[in-house]
Amino acid sequence: MDKQKHLMDITKFIVSHRNEALLVGDYGSYRKQLSRRLLTVNQRLGRASPKGRKYAPKPPISAQDVAGNSEFIALLLLTAERAWAHSLHMKSMHSADSSAKDITGSTRTHIISRLRKAQQTAAHLVEVLRSSKDEQNISQILLEARAYYCMLLGSSCFESQKWENCLKAYSEAHLIYKWLARSRGANQGDPFSELLTSTVDPSIRYAAYQLQLSRTLSITTIVARYLPSDSNYVQEVLKQDPDLLKDVPSSTKRSSDGITKDLPKTISWRSRTVTIEDANIAQALAAASIAEQKLTSSLSANSEQPVKERAGAYDEVLLPSQDAVNATKTAIDELTADGVAQGDQRMQGLQITRTAVNYALVGWRIGRNRVLCGRGDGAHLDPELNRRPKRSREDSEPMATSTESSSKRIARLRERVALYDTILQSLDSVKELPGVAADQIFLEELGTKRLYFASLRCLAIARSHNISGNSKNALALYARALNYSSNLPSQADSDSTSEKPLNIEVTENQANSLHHLLEGLVAQHRALVEIETLNADTAKLEKSTAPGSLPMIERLDDYPVNGADLSNLVVYPPRLRPIPVKPIFLDVAWTYIDYPGRAKKRQEVANGAPEVAIERVDEKKEGRKGWFGFGR
Repeated sequence: MDKQKHLMDITKFIVSHRNEALLVGDYGSYRKQLSRRLLTVNQRLGRASPKGRKYAPKPPISAQDVAGNSEFIALLLLTAERAWAHSLHMKSMHSADSSAKDITGSTRTHIISRLRKAQQTAAHLVEVLRSSKDEQNISQILLEARAYYCMLLGSSCFESQKWENCLKAYSEAHLIYKWLARSRGANQGDPFSELLTSTVDPSIRYAAYQLQLSRTLSITTIVARYLPSDSNYVQEVLKQDPDLLKDVPSSTKRSSDGITKDLPKTISWRSRTVTIEDANIAQALAAASIAEQKLTSSLSANSEQPVKERAGAYDEVLLPSQDAVNATKTAIDELTADGVAQGDQRMQGLQITRTAVNYALVGWRIGRNRVLCGRGDGAHLDPELNRRPKRSREDSEPMATSTESSSKRIARLRERVALYDTILQSLDSVKELPGVAADQIFLEELGTKRLYFASLRCLAIARSHNISGNSKNALALYARALNYSSNLPSQADSDSTSEKPLNIEVTENQANSLHHLLEGLVAQHRALVEIETLNADTAKLEKSTAPGSLPMIERLDDYPVNGADLSNLVVYPPRLRPIPVKPIFLDVAWTYIDYPGRAKKRQEVANGAPEVAIERVDEKKEGRKGWFGFGR
């Protein structure tokens, strides 16, 4: 039973090994990891050469070996994967060198040689599995091995630039993987769908481009045109599902999980509507539409979900939206490479599509950040209780809950400010999209949305100042936030309901709620600042009227707010105390200025200087004699 289960996971075995290795390294590290795994498997099967002995070639793996031990299949898969990883490593090293040109010479020959080695190993695996099975009954295990072989054959033809053979090999791999993904279902079909989207389908598109096929042709049409009809594997798959080669109408498309979805024919942006000619863009937009419907139903059904889980649900929409952006950019780059002018109708349509899909992507990113900010886009700072774990106590009473500390509340507000900064940057990035700068009405709408989030940012910073005890700073920021919210127009999307997921749009209810909240906070903190000011003046007055305070004559720079204290004007009777007579200064020019009476003294000193010098010379001559000051 375990052997059969292992045999059924050929594609999962390949995909999982690639993902685990490439997640933390590159193709070079993947190749080294495969070499270590190969050594382990060879030692377990008794096929490794002992240390210190000369290498001896091993007999090829036969059908009897596979029937006796399923690890021989893993041995063949690891050998093919190591050769494939070696070729990809050489190719990636050449691509990383910016000064290098196209791969030519011995490097290209070596890459093709490694791919042929992987292809031959996979072909041997197919023959072994076919010999161990009844030829009249092609199982799914053999189909997986055949699809893997066709994928490696297509990679070899791709590097050899044999585009027609490449399309034939990849078409067969596409057909088999597509049928396996449908037959396994949505949960178990992920490895096949991953190979289709990451390797097979992009290679088919590029080979079709090299053969100058129309870009409007779908993948299914290209596969049906270049599929080898004499293959037994193709006939077996088509016998199981004859609809695989039927091109679905342009308005519908079936996804890998079996859901039929409508493909949009047009896309609208403001007052412009353009036709979608690229199939990849249409598929990505259809996937994004389905993900949006799932997100709406998920959020409405689970309204009590934690904030992080609700924000994580947006990833299902962000991924297809990003795919639509990438597909649009690829289509624009291909037209640019073909020399199509910017004024061409196709290029203009793609530029409008690019603006629409990028704006949708930015909207979902902003919606995710709004969910992370909390209730009311972060306008309400809900307290979080730190619940301690229950201890085993004799009275069996649970531990009391403690409120959130000021430092943690300030840290939460700092995270919200970072989210608001990200939202504002996203809004600014919309202005760089094609056609936005010329749309003055749209720029005013963007400015309105920016005022809303700038007001929320000021609100969060003001709350942090309020927690720190700076009421005046908090009042100034509250007043600025109120000024921003006052400039918001009254008209908004009044049809928007609370069940719709948050995005870039700001509703009238949200703007009014924020404005009323800020009005209350400004009025409240004005009163608080006024009370603090009165308390400070009262304390100052009490200090000035306290016994032993300075008289008013020495406090003329302080204005008495509550009236002058006429009983403490001056000190009477006056007491004896020191007073400053004159300022003390240092004249650094004393030695350079001639004062009256100093000229005569300077002359006497100048006349006596040589005698002093002579006396010093005589003293020097009569100094020590001999060593250590002794005389001889």
